[in-house]
Amino acid sequence: MGELENLVEQAKSVLDRFRLTGKVALVVGGNKGLGQGMSLALAAAGSDVWVVGRGPEGLQETASAITRLGTKGRFIAADVTSEEEVKRVVGAVLEGSGRIDILVNSQGTVHLQPSIEFDMTEWQRVMDVNLKSVVLMCKHVGRIMLKQGKGKIINISSVRGFQGRAEDLAYAPSKGAVNQLTRSLAIEWGPKGINVNGIAPVFTLTAINRTLLSDPKKKEWVLSRIPMKRLGEIEDIFGPVVFLASEASNFVNGHTLPVDGGWLGA
Repeated sequence: MGELENLVEQAKSVLDRFRLTGKVALVVGGNKGLGQGMSLALAAAGSDVWVVGRGPEGLQETASAITRLGTKGRFIAADVTSEEEVKRVVGAVLEGSGRIDILVNSQGTVHLQPSIEFDMTEWQRVMDVNLKSVVLMCKHVGRIMLKQGKGKIINISSVRGFQGRAEDLAYAPSKGAVNQLTRSLAIEWGPKGINVNGIAPVFTLTAINRTLLSDPKKKEWVLSRIPMKRLGEIEDIFGPVVFLASEASNFVNGHTLPVDGGWLGA
């Protein structure tokens, strides 16, 4: 078979590479917002999905919606800033599904305050949720993926991981650290069959942004910075997360993909 003929045969299966049939995904923060949306997208692509959230709100509803899409949806309430809780989550998924093919870290919180007055208790809370829990999930799920010899990890960052912001001693620094964590793990685990990538959304219509975007002046400013002149929607993340979770992205590693309507390029 010649080179062109071989490419033709490979091209015939291109859409199959995006399918996640038979995979097991674990989505932290899957009970609401972007995490909930990504859980549904992974399920629609064929993956069984476990969703994790701190409290019970939204977990059962998300798991039920996943099941309606034709795959298995299950949930665990846990505080993943605790290493013992992370171990419990990973153990439960292994007991229930036998493997973990995809990890999505979508947990996040924010606190803004003038820097000279910044509440350090709030600083620690943001760092624990946005960074420490991501480290813990990568550490313990990574151990499983290394044994499997394969896996996909997707860390949800933000455009603020690339940019500073006034009155932000915690959120932007935590997301910048997530970007560097993603690169470091990609270098270490890439040779062992694990792809570690990230997604960096711009302001998206989720609960964490609604207070900011309810202010007409702030919303106008945000829209003025986005070349596509609209806010992000949860479904804008569907394609990127399925791509990074699938065989189609097997040679993508250590990359944080902006999904920002051109914000970072403007």
